[in-house]
Amino acid sequence: MSRLALSGTTALILLASSGVSLAQEVLRISSWGGGWRDLIAETIAAKFTENTGAEVEFITGGTIDRLNQAQLAAGAPESDVTFTTAHVGWLYQNSGLFEPLDMSRLSNADKLFDQAKISPGHVGVWSYVYTIVYVPDLVPDVRFDSWADLWSPALAGKIGLSDFDPSSIIAATAKMEGLGIEDWRQATDKLKALKPNVRAYFPSDAASEQLISTGETPVQVMLSMMAHQLRDQGIDLEIVIPKEGAVLNMDAIGIMKGTDKLDLAYAFIDAALDPEVQAKIVAIKKGGATVEGVEVPPEVAALPGVFLTPEQWQSEAIYVDPQLRAEKLTEWRTWFSEEMIAN
Repeated sequence: MSRLALSGTTALILLASSGVSLAQEVLRISSWGGGWRDLIAETIAAKFTENTGAEVEFITGGTIDRLNQAQLAAGAPESDVTFTTAHVGWLYQNSGLFEPLDMSRLSNADKLFDQAKISPGHVGVWSYVYTIVYVPDLVPDVRFDSWADLWSPALAGKIGLSDFDPSSIIAATAKMEGLGIEDWRQATDKLKALKPNVRAYFPSDAASEQLISTGETPVQVMLSMMAHQLRDQGIDLEIVIPKEGAVLNMDAIGIMKGTDKLDLAYAFIDAALDPEVQAKIVAIKKGGATVEGVEVPPEVAALPGVFLTPEQWQSEAIYVDPQLRAEKLTEWRTWFSEEMIAN
């Protein structure tokens, strides 16, 4: 557990039941560590503290580790608010771990994209895509206009794919074959035909970063935010949105059932949905927004994967419903392990 105490102005909100200033309160946030914790601290938590004067304490860990711990602590949560991925959020929801959200308590709720209203208990806070990323000097003779270009014989032994979440390549292949994601098994022969081009299956986004940075896998289906970060560090990468679209994902936020900081939790989520806060998140991580009215510099808005409107989600993205993804991920991982990796 790590603690971040954020100084702020005098509390603007009083606890209705007790009259105690929220400045005396501490809100516990479950999130990833490292840069993700820092992002939340610098943007959402800073705005929250400005609005309320309350402090924030972070409990950090991996996505599934935190879910497992939350299930063990059901009814007596260690955290008040949890950040997770949109589809894993459905696992919290189905386990009864999220408080039903009363949208009338969120002043920014009317700005949410419809697809960011993920479940009764969690909403999207930023978006990103998994798409084709490559080192141009190492694959000079291949263009990436379509997902189909990954199957080029010129890419034999050059591609890196995730082994922990194959949903992006499965969704992209189904789309390329003219199928809905529910019919993904009709695209399995096409998926297996990609195996000669795969150099490595990486177990984490950090491993993905290392493999493409060293050139071991000069082509990847990669998290766009990470690719932008590497480019900012001077690594020559190209990020492509194929004609079929990039695979859209969201990270999300929910209030833990059993929290005794409900007023603060709503104030925190409202800060997360503030268009100015979202603009800062987009500028820092170069992902997308989940609310209307986010304004960023034109050079940021033009970056691949920075989607700022629902229309971009429709025209430039392959969207896999998070609930379906939560239901299918184990099946997809099992098939991928047996048919792509083991063989």
